Amino acid sequence: MNAPLTPEQQENAYLARLGDRVRAWRTSHRTTRKQLAAASGVSERYLAQLEAGEGNISVLLLRKVARAMGVTVESLVHEEQAQEKPIALVGLRGAGKSTLGSRLAEALKVPFIELDREIEKEAGARLGEVFAMYGQDAYRRFERRALERVLAQAGREVIATGGSLVTDSDNYRLLRERCLCVWLKTSPEEHMARVIAQGDMRPFSGKMQGQGRSAALDEIRKLLHDRDDLYRRADVVLDTSGKSARVSLAELRSLVTP
Repeated sequence: MNAPLTPEQQENAYLARLGDRVRAWRTSHRTTRKQLAAASGVSERYLAQLEAGEGNISVLLLRKVARAMGVTVESLVHEEQAQEKPIALVGLRGAGKSTLGSRLAEALKVPFIELDREIEKEAGARLGEVFAMYGQDAYRRFERRALERVLAQAGREVIATGGSLVTDSDNYRLLRERCLCVWLKTSPEEHMARVIAQGDMRPFSGKMQGQGRSAALDEIRKLLHDRDDLYRRADVVLDTSGKSARVSLAELRSLVTP
């Protein structure tokens, strides 16, 4: 039987886990230590010590690092096991949230939830009708209620979110605080091909009908560019470009399970 850790050993282990979280975030977001140092105003040397588990970081410095990472201090230092948190998939339509989300849930033996369907339950109407009848502000309220209801459920689950959820700061903050967020990204061309294959061009239908596929592809590129900083606030980034669903699922599973 192993002897219990001393208080000093517990503190060292905690600092090591904190450093692992910062380093894992940099890796998944493809951010260098130099870039994070510049964004946070914390020295590169200090960040190196933090990631090595040797940084006795102050609350104010940790706050600067968390701000630069786009996460809350609470989420950075929280000791809740990642395997107990819901997994939320974010990304533009066609990224593979429904396909990979359902398969991941099946592999993990947890429920799979499409937030769009839950919003329709709240509104009592299809998504297109929600926008037409109530408008964007009402849609966000329905989205918030659906999200709160889903997150109130006990146990782990995989949630596929709508592509625009990240543009609502309050709803996205709640999602990031309560879930392990994964950005599923792919190239604009693959987004386009997958959306066409699904037969659902929302939100690109106007472009498709009025100006053709070239204009729709330009719209996808613009949406990806405009939302890049928001999507990158996810805990994990998985690029599915040029990968089969089987390969992407294996990579996703390795990212969200210990």
